[in-house]
Amino acid sequence: MRADLHIHTTASDGCWTPERVIEGVQAAGIGLFAVTDHDTTANVYATKALARAAGIAFLRGVEVSTIVRDYGPKELTLHILGYGIDPENQTLQSVIRRNDELLKESDDAHIQDMIQLGYDIDLDDYANYEHDRTRGGWRALNYIIDQGICADVRAFFRVLWPKMTHRWPDFAHPTEAIAAIRAAGGVPILAHPGASLRRNGCTEEDLNAVLDYGIAGVECYSYAHDDAMTALCVEWCQHHNLLITGGSDYHGGFAGRTLGVPVVDSEDLQLGELVNLIVA
Repeated sequence: MRADLHIHTTASDGCWTPERVIEGVQAAGIGLFAVTDHDTTANVYATKALARAAGIAFLRGVEVSTIVRDYGPKELTLHILGYGIDPENQTLQSVIRRNDELLKESDDAHIQDMIQLGYDIDLDDYANYEHDRTRGGWRALNYIIDQGICADVRAFFRVLWPKMTHRWPDFAHPTEAIAAIRAAGGVPILAHPGASLRRNGCTEEDLNAVLDYGIAGVECYSYAHDDAMTALCVEWCQHHNLLITGGSDYHGGFAGRTLGVPVVDSEDLQLGELVNLIVA
């Protein structure tokens, strides 16, 4: 069975509604999938109902933003995937709602930064801007794209981000996020370490450094991994008796990824306790 356990919807920064996700999953021949929106579970129940009606196995999910301020000389941002969570659990909701509020405040701060840098932006115009979620991305990004300030998300991080004084906000620490996922009955998995830990090339030592946070496994199969990185993650998980997951981190066309890529078969995965949390 083909699996894709990392898909975003319009609830966060993806282009696809739950209905469109079901259509895409069916077209790609994927038999097991998860919706893992950034710091929100808003579309989990809707997708679950549609998946059940379509006869597709589904895992409830979320992707929690976290930060480690004292990770060496610089801060480290990690995304923790929570699978099989109760979307209404108040401990989890407290963490992700605060993260979401911090992201919105950060976006507004970036607009202020660009004004200070000399970009012609009217704050009243920005305040009245209506964000079309089916475009993917986030409100501030799409506003500055519409203003002709940058072309896309890659240009934002390549050209604008280095100029800005505001960095990542004070997200939850990984241990707090993992505790909240567990409180919600879920299983915490480190997302795309080849992207999150790429500053050091993502070595075995990097993976060892985050093990004590309490992760139950790693997203070994990822858009951010070549064959060598995938093999390293799989071998490391097997050595530490951790779960092995995989997914495309698909955003419905936004971010330039492809649904179901890398191609992952359920036999490639080690789902362990997650098997009992799959909704069939």
